[in-house]
Amino acid sequence: DGLSGEDITSNIKTIYSVPLKLRTDTPPPVLEVRGEIYMPKEGFEKLNQAAAAKGEKTFVNPRNAAAGSLRQLDPKITAARPLVLCAYSIGYVEGWEQPDSHYEGLLQLSDWGFKTNNLMKRVTGVKGCLEYYAELSEQREGLSYDIDGIVYKVDSIAQQKQLGFVARAPRWAIARKFPAQEEVTQILGVDFH
Repeated sequence: DGLSGEDITSNIKTIYSVPLKLRTDTPPPVLEVRGEIYMPKEGFEKLNQAAAAKGEKTFVNPRNAAAGSLRQLDPKITAARPLVLCAYSIGYVEGWEQPDSHYEGLLQLSDWGFKTNNLMKRVTGVKGCLEYYAELSEQREGLSYDIDGIVYKVDSIAQQKQLGFVARAPRWAIARKFPAQEEVTQILGVDFH
């Protein structure tokens, strides 16, 4: 419902890209870090190969594999899965002065030990956004993880606060999807039960 869900804290702690301690002598007492947990393509393929070798059910795609891995009742299972957390914003903070820039905040998270996307880029204006979209679109196939688009964000934290949210979506960020990837397949057989 957007407000409550499963407690997966013990599973999150097993992901190597989640620092259990910040790399600073003066950490904020409270820091909410927002991000996305994903499974790289190579890890997904190895996970499915291992499952198939054991005669177990394989995952349909890396997104389902990541979600299923996080919902495990046994954190040891989650720990054995090739999951990565990529931080994408700072939420609620106490006892620390957040930078005025979203980009600078992400650099700080990186300094503290969080993985951030090394492809993030600060651009100016519509032209900069369009150029970066084209650039990332060309790199898409060669990435070690799946992406379906790009998210443009207003960099100024003051402007983000001024723009606010609509329902659960921020007015200061917008996703632009890439064209759907298409593949040709051949049906080899159909079984009816």
